[in-house]
Amino acid sequence: MGDDPRVVTSSGFRSDGASALEWVADYLEGLDQVAVSPSVAPGDIAARLPAHAPEEPEPFDTILADLDRIVVPGLTHWQAPGFFAYFPASSSPPSVLGELVSAGLAVNGMLWSTSPACTELEMVVLEWLVELLGLPDQFRFANGGGGVIEDSASSATLCALVAARERALRGATLDRLTLYGTSEAHSSLPKGAKIAGFAHDQLRRVPVLDDFSMDPSALSRMVADDRAAGFVPCFVLATSGTTSSMAFDPLEQVGAICREEGMWLHVDAAMAGSAAICPELRAVHQGVELADSYAFNPHKWLLTNFDCTCFYVRDRNALTDALSVTPEYLRNAATASGSVVDYRDWQVPLGRRFRALKLWFVLRTYGAEGLRRHLRHHLSLTEKLRERLEADGRFSFCAPPALDLLCFAHVTGNAATERLLRDVNDTRRVLLSHTVLAGRYTIRCAVGGAWTEERHVDELWELLDRLAPPAATAVAQVAPVG
Repeated sequence: MGDDPRVVTSSGFRSDGASALEWVADYLEGLDQVAVSPSVAPGDIAARLPAHAPEEPEPFDTILADLDRIVVPGLTHWQAPGFFAYFPASSSPPSVLGELVSAGLAVNGMLWSTSPACTELEMVVLEWLVELLGLPDQFRFANGGGGVIEDSASSATLCALVAARERALRGATLDRLTLYGTSEAHSSLPKGAKIAGFAHDQLRRVPVLDDFSMDPSALSRMVADDRAAGFVPCFVLATSGTTSSMAFDPLEQVGAICREEGMWLHVDAAMAGSAAICPELRAVHQGVELADSYAFNPHKWLLTNFDCTCFYVRDRNALTDALSVTPEYLRNAATASGSVVDYRDWQVPLGRRFRALKLWFVLRTYGAEGLRRHLRHHLSLTEKLRERLEADGRFSFCAPPALDLLCFAHVTGNAATERLLRDVNDTRRVLLSHTVLAGRYTIRCAVGGAWTEERHVDELWELLDRLAPPAATAVAQVAPVG
């Protein structure tokens, strides 16, 4: 620091930056030893913090020390190799460095003119991914489509909803529009519908098949019934890899219905979409050529830290026409020429960070083949755990195993399953999550952590094996949850 506390000198920044980078490196090296979940009560962390902001500058090493003393003990360590809960939140050293550079540049890429490289790098990286994932050419800029990096799949769903709404409003009023998705669809669907102005009863929940995927016959009947009642079906959210069970809605059949009925089809492949970087796993996108929009999250499985959702549209004008607002202070010659992309028209906020940098760093550091090895490693670990669970008479699968997700329960019912999950998580060596599938309390295990190795999956199995009660001595309990 110089004499003026508002100014950090170049030498001070280098010194503090080196200390911060060393701290992060030490943290990553020590992930194997951390308790995955914290042992704190509500309010514990706040109680360790001062009630008021400091009046005078504090040394940077004091701030780092308080990271260790106050912050880290209250974290759930999403990067810990024993983290199997939810879906992974990816990270990697090159992604962290890309985020650092983005923060250092601190540009606002709202318009092409406010940082041309921010826009054009993002466009190129998204074109790379169309090729790497085998996505249809309709999502390329040259064909009238294009992609953008959103903060989350929830934002992508909201933007798709708004675009679909505006298209449908050319021939109907808002109160007559109807939306469709299954009960297994992500919670961003009802939340986005609410934000976009739809009433609760305008969202139809389509029944699912035995594998928890959308029943296309039921969708077709519901659409026909709504049309007969004077409604205008306008939007379907189909999921490739649902959150609860990794179910895949039949895109070819659902897409055919959407084409016939003139409905917008949005495909949410937040977790599973990354799998398509492996050619043998391209079935996760079967039928996606029928979609009007599509989203997946590199921040889940492609070693790119949150937030980074790739959102593609077939007709970019349908999106930008729905979201574009141009006050005088944003007018400029490049925009007026019509020859540039202004990403502020592809999202809800005006301002936007240089998210493409970290994805660019990751793709160049690992290469497509390195990322394929990363995913195949997780699939191999998942298969070994699946074999162990299948061979053990105490467990049964609640949904078909898919990609890196296993959904299982104790054979004697919900009480034993819930107790097992609690006992395993109480060790704080691993962390699993739960869902409910067809009334069964279900343990979810997602093997996708950036630092997860075979020995960590072995440790998980050892805990399950040791803590699960014998099937013969437990009392059967098959009543649905709730």
